[in-house]
Amino acid sequence: MAVKIRLARRGRKKKAIYDIVVADARAPRDGRFIEKLGIYNPGTNPAFIVLESDKAVDWLLKGAQPTDTARSILQHEGVMLKKHLQVGVIKGAITQEVADARFEEWKGSKTDRKATAADSLSQKKETERSAKLEAERKVNQTRAEAIAKKNAPPVEEVVVAETAEAEVTDEVSDAVDTTDGAEAPAEESAE
Repeated sequence: MAVKIRLARRGRKKKAIYDIVVADARAPRDGRFIEKLGIYNPGTNPAFIVLESDKAVDWLLKGAQPTDTARSILQHEGVMLKKHLQVGVIKGAITQEVADARFEEWKGSKTDRKATAADSLSQKKETERSAKLEAERKVNQTRAEAIAKKNAPPVEEVVVAETAEAEVTDEVSDAVDTTDGAEAPAEESAE
């Protein structure tokens, strides 16, 4: 009996969630399986993976063959490295303590890479958000200027009104000057 580690689809339409299962190679994709090892949700960013790595290593050591997608998930979670180190322990090339130390070192670097990726993703989202806000501010400013230009009187009417006001004030000042001059001698003679 050929045993595979593969994905079994579940979830609703266009919102797939996969179970990572150990199944007979002849069984249907979503049919009978021997054991469930974890869950894989590719719909989130980053993809959500829950995996029982000890059971997966045990099945790999027993000869279960992962499919391509399952293999990439197992590599991402460090199961393939753990299996490789365990084979080295079984053959006597390294001790269990050395294998555990190497795996913990890889796990530490992996968490650092995940944290860096999460930080860069959040920074990217923040810069995109600020760029959208700035673009919206520019659009709003141009709209406000267009509305102000539309509601403002035309420049020719303002110039005509200013010249008319200037002519009226000139006429009034001329009239005041002529009346001041005419009244002044009359007042002097009255005194």
